Amino acid sequence: MSKFFLKTDVEEIVSRVSEVAKDLSGKTILISGGRGFLGRHYTEIFLMLNENVLDEPAKVIVLDNFISAGEEGRRVPKYPNIEFIEHNVIEPFDPECKVDYIIHAAGIASPFYYRANPIETLDVAITGTKNMLDLAKKNNARITFFSSSEVYGDPDPAQVPMQESYRGNVSSMGPRACYDESKRVGETLCYIYHEYYGVHTNMIRPFNVYGPGMQENDYRVLPNFASRIKGNLPLHIYGQGRQTRTFCYLTDAMVGFLLVNLRGVPGEVYNIGNPKPEISIEELVDNIGEVLGRTIPCDIVDYPDSYPADEPMRRCPDIRKANLQLKYTPEVSLNDGLRRFFNWSDSVYVGDL
Repeated sequence: MSKFFLKTDVEEIVSRVSEVAKDLSGKTILISGGRGFLGRHYTEIFLMLNENVLDEPAKVIVLDNFISAGEEGRRVPKYPNIEFIEHNVIEPFDPECKVDYIIHAAGIASPFYYRANPIETLDVAITGTKNMLDLAKKNNARITFFSSSEVYGDPDPAQVPMQESYRGNVSSMGPRACYDESKRVGETLCYIYHEYYGVHTNMIRPFNVYGPGMQENDYRVLPNFASRIKGNLPLHIYGQGRQTRTFCYLTDAMVGFLLVNLRGVPGEVYNIGNPKPEISIEELVDNIGEVLGRTIPCDIVDYPDSYPADEPMRRCPDIRKANLQLKYTPEVSLNDGLRRFFNWSDSVYVGDL
């Protein structure tokens, strides 16, 4: 297993989903964006399920154009029953075999990269999603679209924690609009294909997922902090550091995603994240210092030109729907997750950001 994974994390995920995952026995699964942060974990999970849980191995087709996969993502392993295909989902894809499950995880999620590639960001979430929905319709397959908590925009404080029914406080113009609005259109497409064509669609709105496997140059807050700590540099906090977030460790997130893939109610959207604690970025630095056992120096800085400044002030999920319908409950505390992540990043990152 690659140094970009923690085997214990993958084992934990497989253990927690082993019963529901038996539905995958003998099925064919297609993953778009399969060499990204989440896609690579899906691949490792399915490999372990095939080896240890399923009565008959699942066949897995992994699509990626490798544009944002990074050096590790471009190293394609040779795994039994898993086929890797270089393909951009903005072009139609028609496999030779019937597909039972589609996990549409392709996308440009880092604000640094979607600000630099706004048209490509729109294309993958709109044209790419339509192509994957057409494939699901043709194969009578279940499809899960990875949307984003960014569809809520900068929420009304009265609506925090955000329920799936909250329509958000968003703008179609601005430095983040290419990402936020493309995900909203992707959700609309899923709604249309479910209502008009009977396709079994589900949508996931992840909330600040982090963990081993994130690229050092991802530029989101925790990889950014980890790289600067590795390089013995003070952390850079954009804005005033008062914006609040919740953080969901990878194992909890992947368990939630798989529950949606396998048990999601047709046509429904689910928040997947950890609602506690909701903390400011300044408080996050204090937590990191507590985990690492030392004071972490930091500076408040202006947003760089490369990073969109129009940040939401709060981001916290209401996960009661996922809990009631899917029995989803996060188990990893913030400090436990930070400890795992920083132990891993210290062994992998080089500290050159």
